[in-house]
Amino acid sequence: MTKVMIDAADGGQFSAYLAAPEGDEGPGVVVIQEIFGVNKVMRDTCDALAKQGYFAICPDLFWRQEPGVDITDQSKEEWDKAFSLMQGFDIDKGVQDLAVTLAHLRENPGCNGRVGAVGFCLGGRLAYLMATRTDVDCSVGYYGVSLETMLDEAGNIRKPLMLHVAEKDKFSSPEARARIEAALGDLPKVTLHSYPGMDHAFARVGGEHYDAEAAELANRRTAEFFKSNLQ
Repeated sequence: MTKVMIDAADGGQFSAYLAAPEGDEGPGVVVIQEIFGVNKVMRDTCDALAKQGYFAICPDLFWRQEPGVDITDQSKEEWDKAFSLMQGFDIDKGVQDLAVTLAHLRENPGCNGRVGAVGFCLGGRLAYLMATRTDVDCSVGYYGVSLETMLDEAGNIRKPLMLHVAEKDKFSSPEARARIEAALGDLPKVTLHSYPGMDHAFARVGGEHYDAEAAELANRRTAEFFKSNLQ
């Protein structure tokens, strides 16, 4: 497990946490952060994927505002900072950073060239945009926010996309979820999984709405999806 530096497409550099699989050979996964930066939850996610046989890399997407953000969801001050960072986040530049991270991982010695993406919350939204704007081999989004505002891009989806939807998501109204299902539900490359009674971030270990059973189911589905599309 190590920190690497990646050249941004528009100049400058940003850091990323990289976890390698045993034997240093295998496919890759770009792990896309929540609004709390590259924190322990994201690093643990990378480490877990590495144990499953993947190179897993989580880039610092807030670097233009504040490099090295590493906070939790355990205090109001941290939540306030996280929302401030999200409000100042340029989503188009974020996708550019993810695209160069994807290319960086594909060029990593030992990577077989097949790379997927998985994102949570803000990262879930970006995982959807990875599917619409990049050549990522497959993508997974957990409770992505504001997807209903970007459904005009759905026609660009060419590779498999899986979305985990919390049916009681406080950041996504029933109307928004209905629009997402109507737009994406019948697309051949898209798989939607809904989790009854679950609130936003039900898979965030240690979070207020963490649900071990639902998280285990979503994570198992994700593991099977990556195995089918990357290995």
